[in-house]
Amino acid sequence: MSEIMLAVDDLWVEVGGKIVIKGISFEIPVGKTHILFGPNGSGKSTLLRTIMGFSAYKIIKGKIFFRENDITKLPLAERAKLGIGISFQEAPAITGVKLNQLLQILKNNGADIEEMATNLKMENHLMRDINAGFSGGEKKRSEILQLIIQNPNLVLLDEPESGVDIGNIELLGKYIDKLLQKEVHHNEMLGNIRSKSGLIITHTGHILNYVPADKSYVIINGKLVCKGNPSEVLEQISNNGFGHCEECFRREVIKDFKGICYETK
Repeated sequence: MSEIMLAVDDLWVEVGGKIVIKGISFEIPVGKTHILFGPNGSGKSTLLRTIMGFSAYKIIKGKIFFRENDITKLPLAERAKLGIGISFQEAPAITGVKLNQLLQILKNNGADIEEMATNLKMENHLMRDINAGFSGGEKKRSEILQLIIQNPNLVLLDEPESGVDIGNIELLGKYIDKLLQKEVHHNEMLGNIRSKSGLIITHTGHILNYVPADKSYVIINGKLVCKGNPSEVLEQISNNGFGHCEECFRREVIKDFKGICYETK
C-alpha cells in the first residue's frame, strides 16, 4: 500500500463568515500529483490555502493529515517547516525584502541559488524587492524558484499557468516537473519511487502538457463532485464545460468519467 502524503477528511471551511468548503475528503499518495479543476469561486484556492494553514481560513469540521500527522491546528510556519510549500495565483509583492534574502532563508537543499535563478531567467531579479514591479511571468518564475529552493515534500500550485505566455508556460512546466521530481529514491520493498507529491489547480489545463498528473477532481460550490483521469476530465470540461459536474452536484453524488457514481457523505 502506498504511503499517504496528504489526507483531507470531511473538511469544512469558513471564510469571512461564509462556508466555502463543504465536506471534502481525498488522499494524495507519496510521489503522486493530483489536479483540481473547477469554475471561478468554487473553492479551489480556499482549499489550497487551508491546507497550507492561512489563518483567515477557519476549519469548522474535519481534519488534515500530512504524512499521517494531524496538522489541522498547526500554524502556517510549522507546516512549511514540515515540508509543505505553495505558489499563489496572484503572488503578493513584499517591499523591503530582496528576493535573494528570502531564498537564503528558504534554502533547504544543495541547490545553487544563482544557477537556478539563471535557469528560470531570474538572475537580474535577485536584488529586487520580492515581486515588486515584476511582470506576470516574472512573478510565476519567482514563485517556482522559491519552491525549488525550499524543496518541499508537498507542492501546492494555484494556477501556475495563469496570466503567462506560452514561452513562460513551457519554462515553468519544465521546472515544475523537476520540482515534483520526478526524482526517485530506492525502497527495498517498492523499488524506485518518487518522494514528492503535488496538488495543482488549473483552469486551462495547459500545465498538463508539461507535468504528468495521476488523478484529478472537479470542485463545484465547495464540494468534490467528479474525479478521474486528468486528460479525460479536461477533455470533458473543454467540450461541455462544467455541466456534467454540476449535474453530479445537483444529485449529490461523486461521479467518475466512466459513469460510476459514489454517494457523498
